[in-house]
Amino acid sequence: MAFYRPLTTYKLSGKVLIVPIVSVANVAQLAADLFIASLKLDRVGVFDPKYVVPVVGGREDGAAGVTTPIELFGKDRSNIAIIQQRSPVLKSFKQDFTNDLLEFIRNSGVSAVIFMGGVDMSDRTDAQMLTSTTYICPSVSPPLAEGALAPLTHLPVPPYFSPVPQVLHAESNLSRVPFIPGGGLSRRILSSVPDSWQIPTVCLLQYVMEGDNRSDAQMLAMMVAKALGSKVSIPNWIQPTSWGHGLFGTPHDQTLFG
Repeated sequence: MAFYRPLTTYKLSGKVLIVPIVSVANVAQLAADLFIASLKLDRVGVFDPKYVVPVVGGREDGAAGVTTPIELFGKDRSNIAIIQQRSPVLKSFKQDFTNDLLEFIRNSGVSAVIFMGGVDMSDRTDAQMLTSTTYICPSVSPPLAEGALAPLTHLPVPPYFSPVPQVLHAESNLSRVPFIPGGGLSRRILSSVPDSWQIPTVCLLQYVMEGDNRSDAQMLAMMVAKALGSKVSIPNWIQPTSWGHGLFGTPHDQTLFG
């Protein structure tokens, strides 16, 4: 199977692609859910699931078919597209997945890409406690001020720096991006962006802890929407109906406890 299989005629060219990275609290996946529900985006393609932990389930609101681990959502009239990833990448496929994802993005014709991720809020400095959102821009990315992500440069979002002054891997390319506690593949993906990259790219990170992270997800989604400026308008954020019973499971049957 090819890395990406379209389910309908849909073109990414010119759109901004939003990619959640599986990380602490799954805040990026929740933020992606909010975009998909609020903009009523459709599933337009699926990605090869061989790289990730197998998972399958019902689709939102009883739609036909099944949900797969990695899917693409969009609409022709929308300026953005969302990749939704519901399970983590297997350890032995981390770099293979990263390479194929970046190659897909490079060949898609998108005008910009925003990665979303979480970072452990218990591992930060006093200065980092002044904001809940931060960002990393790969050194090889074109200047954000000249492209679709220009509004981000006017927002009070500080660049991320690591509170851990150490290199956890021997690979020199990883040392170009600071350590991100709880960040999943964020560091690997940003470090693997090739020098020939021509797409404005940024990773927005939300400081979070595990728990009820619906409000954290909305804060991250709102910041991404602000970074997109006039490209997206969401007056009211809509939570997926599946959150009502799937986010924390169904209520306990009290008859089990007398």
